[in-house]
Amino acid sequence: MTVFEPDFPGATVAPSPNFGERSNGRSPDMIILHYTGMPTAEGAFDWLRRTESEVSSHYFVFEDGRVAQLVPESARAWHAGKSFWRGETDINSASIGIEIANPGHPGGLPDFPPAQIDAVVRLCRDIVERHSIAAERVLAHSDVAPIRKIDPGEKFPWARLAAESIGHWVDPSPIGGGRFFQQGDQGAPVEALQAMLALYGYDVPVSSDFCARTRGMVEAFQRHFRPARVDGIADASTIETLHRLLKALPSA
Repeated sequence: MTVFEPDFPGATVAPSPNFGERSNGRSPDMIILHYTGMPTAEGAFDWLRRTESEVSSHYFVFEDGRVAQLVPESARAWHAGKSFWRGETDINSASIGIEIANPGHPGGLPDFPPAQIDAVVRLCRDIVERHSIAAERVLAHSDVAPIRKIDPGEKFPWARLAAESIGHWVDPSPIGGGRFFQQGDQGAPVEALQAMLALYGYDVPVSSDFCARTRGMVEAFQRHFRPARVDGIADASTIETLHRLLKALPSA
């Protein structure tokens, strides 16, 4: 790929060969946030620009806040893989992907440095404004590829982004007692939980059976929206947080 002009004014350009055309010429209406999950930022940055990796992202944010653009926003970067959200299965064509340098769970899931999050905020705000991206379509890789992916992880500061009008968020309901549902449970309340998760966007079966896939969807939801405890058990806190998020969605 030849050098191109950055879409985000604060980015340096470091082209990746791993991209294609967006399907049907569509414009992006989602942002997908990732962590790199590799020991070093430099290693991840190099890997995303190697032909043999067959992966890329539109942007890469280093720990110190530097931003690099690897693929033009008009093109389809290869960052989401097999994924789903609200009936959409070609998430790569629908989205802009941002890789955030962090060793992730394999490296102990260290905190994201303030300078890095400040840069993510600036970048996301610019993308949201230019593409008119709805708050509920700023998502984690783990939202669109639950079970298979767990990034950017439960330490990612979604509340900070929401305070800057980026992403859909409500303060999580406190963890306490009350009825809960877990893998192996069946019945109408489980079906209602699955229906709420599906309505929000997750690829969950509405079957009344709290199966392993449902557990994985609950974990993905908790990792983003109720990160204090990620255990796949639909407790009162998880269900109430989900209910409040659905109520906070804009009217169709």
